[in-house]
Amino acid sequence: MSYGQGGSQSQWDPWKPNSQQPWNSGGDDQTPDWAALADASEARHKRRRVLFIGGGAVATVAIGTAVAMAVMSANGDNNASKQPSNLPASASLPSDSAPAPSFAPTSAPPPLDPKDFIASAKKDTAPLSAETLFPGTRLTMGETVYKKGPTADTTNCASAAGGTLPKVLTANGCTRLLRVTYTKDGVAVTVGVAVFDTEAKAVKAKGTADKKSIVKSLAGKGVKAFCDAAVCRSTTNSVGRYAYFTIAGFPSGKDVTTKDTKVFSAGDDLAEFTFRQIRRRGEAQASAAANQ
Repeated sequence: MSYGQGGSQSQWDPWKPNSQQPWNSGGDDQTPDWAALADASEARHKRRRVLFIGGGAVATVAIGTAVAMAVMSANGDNNASKQPSNLPASASLPSDSAPAPSFAPTSAPPPLDPKDFIASAKKDTAPLSAETLFPGTRLTMGETVYKKGPTADTTNCASAAGGTLPKVLTANGCTRLLRVTYTKDGVAVTVGVAVFDTEAKAVKAKGTADKKSIVKSLAGKGVKAFCDAAVCRSTTNSVGRYAYFTIAGFPSGKDVTTKDTKVFSAGDDLAEFTFRQIRRRGEAQASAAANQ
């Protein structure tokens, strides 16, 4: 009797448990088929090599990813800008394309420049006199108080000037010359304000004046004549369409020297006050025009 002749024999798979090894059916001694065993062993070795190679590739990729992450972290730590590493996510960062803020239109006009109102006779129309420029009976500069003396106002500018100043004023079209005298502790100062039609003429008058261009001192109201023959200290300056001059000295007739600091301080105080008064004149007119 023969067995297993009617069906197909099961194939032996070395990777399946309980699979039957092929045997040579040619004899009853059940001798193994050594050729088949050799083929199966070779197939098994090849499959292992494939698995080892594939596993090595996976390990290489994993190691490469770890190295890349380590490099990125190092770059973050060595950031030259010293920016913090705990920045918010990019989705929460402000966008560069955000629209610029818009402002509602305003009807307020630009502020008026006070200089414009003292630069020419066309706009400088406020009342002008020695009393409006130098009001009151006293002048306080810091802790120093000066007593106000006589005032004068003339359209003949040359008549109230001395030395080379009459020629300077006439050549540049001086229209008025206002004067006032202040006294303090035996020192007298006369301020002269020459008025021109334009700022350019006042600037030119200031530029052409020299050391001999002086305003005449103004005596009266208890102030003795001064600086008629003695040496005195004078200054020259301008603002807007006004050129202003000071002459300071002693009513006693004493010459002024560089050691007479009171004379220099008095002259500087009156020059500073004159500048402020002319500037305030421009500010007042600019403010009035803005409120119209």
